[in-house]
Amino acid sequence: METPPDGIVGPEPGTLSPEQLQQLRDFKIQTRIANEKYLRTHKEVSLLISGFFREVLLERPDNILEFAARSSGALRATLPSAWISKLCGPSPVTGVFKAPH
Repeated sequence: METPPDGIVGPEPGTLSPEQLQQLRDFKIQTRIANEKYLRTHKEVSLLISGFFREVLLERPDNILEFAARSSGALRATLPSAWISKLCGPSPVTGVFKAPH
């Protein structure tokens, strides 16, 4: 290890202390818990992701980022009725599928 110009020898710059590492671990755990709660209350997220993957595998675009930029609005706007029924179920009054909230 080369001696720094000021002569002070210590941990590498950017190295986290044990306390900082524990704070980072706690933050990651809390973020995962919050994300899991969100995904469990918003089932449409997994359906949208599934729909996107389906479209990617059907079309097999060379540039997936460009494909995603072009199609993301269309995918959100055209949820198949089978997905809508999973999300909302038919209206008890009309029997017609309700739009997701």
